[in-house]
Amino acid sequence: MPTICIQLNRFLAPSYRRTWRLFGLLVLSGCATAPIPTHIIYETPHSFVRLQTDPSFRQESKHSHPADVSTEQMATVLRGIMIQEPLTRLPFYDDLSIPRRHRAFSEEAVAFWAPLLRLGLNKATPEEVVTFYQSKQLAFMKREVTSGGLFLDGEKLHVVLSNYRSETSSTADSGMADNQDDRLTPLRSLAPQKGILHFEPREFQVRPDDDGLAALFQWDKRELIIQLDRVPVKSTASPPSAP
Repeated sequence: MPTICIQLNRFLAPSYRRTWRLFGLLVLSGCATAPIPTHIIYETPHSFVRLQTDPSFRQESKHSHPADVSTEQMATVLRGIMIQEPLTRLPFYDDLSIPRRHRAFSEEAVAFWAPLLRLGLNKATPEEVVTFYQSKQLAFMKREVTSGGLFLDGEKLHVVLSNYRSETSSTADSGMADNQDDRLTPLRSLAPQKGILHFEPREFQVRPDDDGLAALFQWDKRELIIQLDRVPVKSTASPPSAP
């Protein structure tokens, strides 16, 4: 059965359009035609940083790109992204060696992703978002995927973590045209995401609207909004290396 994509953004009140744009990133990215990358920042068989057109883009809601964000700023943002795992974790299905509250990105991953994502924001146009993807082989025909995207509106950096170590049994192939290939849809969640995202220090995280459609579209807590100009920056001396 073909997927039908309907542009509802034009029927929404202006106060709900920002929320619909996030909803568009997460849902419209899985429509019948997968978004086509407009520019490749970095790519290997297992990871990439790409620019792609925002599937919910409208002329009155352009992003603040290109943006001059430093590697140190981006590294500070990645270090501050935290995951609070559920209270109930099963020994056979969950990695109990990881603390219940932990960073989403290790220091090694921060050193790898920060300069690439900074470059992505620097090259993105107002109509584009920066997407990232990493796949790790666990066993034969079984992988785990971490992916998402980010964009800047004014001084507010939006980070969408669509997948955090999501397990999949399919085989990713960069040459496939099927929109179910997870390399083509980094903004689509492959499985229900466990845990709650938050940013530390908490005072630099911007709370989304808590009423109306905003509450409906924020149910899965996969987006963080960070006041970038207020985040304290620490210098980064570590050179980038593959995670």
